[in-house]
Amino acid sequence: MRLMSFVSAGLAALLLLLLLLQAPLLLAKEAAPLAEDPALEKRVNEIAAELRCLVCQNQTIADSHADLAVDLKNQVRDMVRSGKTQDEIVDYMVKRYGDFVRYRPPVKASTYLLWAGPFLLLFLGIVVLMQNLKKRRLLADEQETVLSPEEREHLAQMLKSEEEKNKS
Repeated sequence: MRLMSFVSAGLAALLLLLLLLQAPLLLAKEAAPLAEDPALEKRVNEIAAELRCLVCQNQTIADSHADLAVDLKNQVRDMVRSGKTQDEIVDYMVKRYGDFVRYRPPVKASTYLLWAGPFLLLFLGIVVLMQNLKKRRLLADEQETVLSPEEREHLAQMLKSEEEKNKS
């Protein structure tokens, strides 16, 4: 009798859990259309793909869901609606946020470090690695010493006694 009440309580709990898992589906709404004007959205996304999210820094504003990226994308959308060209929009963003806002900044004096930085770090890493390997090699050479005849004799005796212990 107890087993039956335990099983029915378990089934009731499982049924309740399944109903709770379905609750978010009841609150779901129909998906909103992506854009009123697909051509406008395509153009906005092309421009947004050229601009860096200032919060994420490794994503474009087209890919980012940060509040600032959404605001910038809305600004781009408004500028496209007002008839501005891609160059005008990008120039406006660069004037406001600097070349860093461009996902691919132009090569010029103020951005040399952005372009050359990774290569300089790689070169520096290789130089440090080579120096460390050289130090290790010198240390290993210093530690290798030639044994004197007495030390060789002593070593041979130790090896011989070890062999005799292992045989017996």
